[in-house]
Amino acid sequence: MTEPVHAWRPGEHILWRYRANGAPGIHICRPVTVVRDTPDLLAVWMAPGTECVRPLLADGTPIHEEPLPTRYTKPRITVRDRWSGAGVLKLARPGDPWSVWLFWDRGWRFKNWYVNLEEPLHRWSGGVDSEDHFLDIAVYPDRSWEWRDEDEFAQAQQAGLLDAGQAERIRVAGQAAARVIGAWGRPFSENWASWRPDPRWRNPVLPRDWDRAAAPAAPPHGAHAIPQHPRAS
Repeated sequence: MTEPVHAWRPGEHILWRYRANGAPGIHICRPVTVVRDTPDLLAVWMAPGTECVRPLLADGTPIHEEPLPTRYTKPRITVRDRWSGAGVLKLARPGDPWSVWLFWDRGWRFKNWYVNLEEPLHRWSGGVDSEDHFLDIAVYPDRSWEWRDEDEFAQAQQAGLLDAGQAERIRVAGQAAARVIGAWGRPFSENWASWRPDPRWRNPVLPRDWDRAAAPAAPPHGAHAIPQHPRAS
């Protein structure tokens, strides 16, 4: 997260967005509520039923239902949709090439952490932007873990969305995340699984200009700035 913008307040609404891989523009946009924003952590809550933007194949096929050989070569569109299922708590540290997501089943039974390998978050006045790196790690309450989406990671390379250098950096980032898991470092060692959203919070609204250019904002007088960090991938 590199832009020196002001800290967001708990309860404030921002956008968590992803750029399309190998194509211009934003293709995923999720309005979220800020839980915590400090120099060493951004935590946000994506509530159930939140209106989001997600990609589909141009013929209407959900991405995950398309066979791998053509999943990343067929034309795509973006559509407005609702986030189904339970909500998701997302945690990101400045400069880390991943974010950690927490998932619950119904009744707030904790399910797992999910390490989403991605470009370090780029802060701007309305939220944060990144680019997904396909490869992920699932971490379970018993501290076991496994690689996820290795087939998509390999196919993205075959489709030309990642070159050899990028793929190697992503693997190195994944190994670094695995070491944090093995040492049971933050955020896994913290009590985030017991966190609950403020019942007074309202779901954020997806704006019409959800894909607007990321405009930096100077820190307001008296507000502390988030320090700059080098890119980690």
